[in-house]
Amino acid sequence: MMNSRIIVLNMLCLLMLLVQDTNAQQARHSFLEPADSLYKGRVWLVSGSLGGAYAAGMLALNAVWYKDYPRGKFHFHNDMDTWLQMDKVGHAWTAYAESEVAMELYRWAGLEDRKSAYVGAAIGSLFQGSIEVLDGYSEQWGASPADIVANTFGSALLLGQELAWTEQRIRLKWSFHAVDYSDLDQILQDRAEALFGKQYQQMMLKNYNGQSYWLSINPSSFMNTQTGLPKWLNIAVGYGIEDVFGGSDNIWENDDGLLFDYSHLERKREYYLSLDIDFRRIDTNSRVLKTLFGALNVFKVPAPALCYRQKEGLIFYPLYW
Repeated sequence: MMNSRIIVLNMLCLLMLLVQDTNAQQARHSFLEPADSLYKGRVWLVSGSLGGAYAAGMLALNAVWYKDYPRGKFHFHNDMDTWLQMDKVGHAWTAYAESEVAMELYRWAGLEDRKSAYVGAAIGSLFQGSIEVLDGYSEQWGASPADIVANTFGSALLLGQELAWTEQRIRLKWSFHAVDYSDLDQILQDRAEALFGKQYQQMMLKNYNGQSYWLSINPSSFMNTQTGLPKWLNIAVGYGIEDVFGGSDNIWENDDGLLFDYSHLERKREYYLSLDIDFRRIDTNSRVLKTLFGALNVFKVPAPALCYRQKEGLIFYPLYW
């Protein structure tokens, strides 16, 4: 379901960059400057835009993802053991990012900080929860309790920090690198192409082997004294997988019913330690840069990384995406 999450998240990010102030009576505020009090015009604009994005996103998902599969009664499906839980981490990241975008849009409209946090978390949960409803009526999938837990965690991570600290000290982030399968046999190359696509954009959305998810932690925000560290410098702990060519195992059948068993190819978990940047903590007076930094902050920046991979131990990457 990575495609669906990216579609919805991209819509929200575009809204954050494109939404405009149409209230002529309050023109003293610049386009990107957050309101210092409630602007009803902006509230209606943000609400209407988010509602439109939600409706368009659900219609697009139904057409692109669900239309060609049979529907049935609503049901649940336990998929906790698939993709070494990478898809669950992806659900949490998407819910977190959607919640933050919605929260910042309502703050731009002048809604009080705590209320914006509640509304943002609710919208992130709504967007992700609606996908679970669509899954629940699809005979191909089914609503996933594990996905629901992951979605809730992502929105709750944003809301909890806003209520506790009035800021995000721990961020969920995402990164991707293209995976080279040229050293594998042709059967595995064909399997990777069928699962993950051939184009970079397709692989970026579908290929869990190339994705990494991170908890990016800002040390200076937890310290009462000056440490000399740049306040924008984060420490990131990440998770990824490798050599995964199926949801539950590396065994599959082709369209002709021919069985391929690559269970000897061990599916590996990877854990990372790296540096990162919290773009929102970079000092600038430019509203354009602040808005751009906010949009970039859901992505982990390339940096040196220490990786622990099962069976192989520690590996150092001078630059890891």
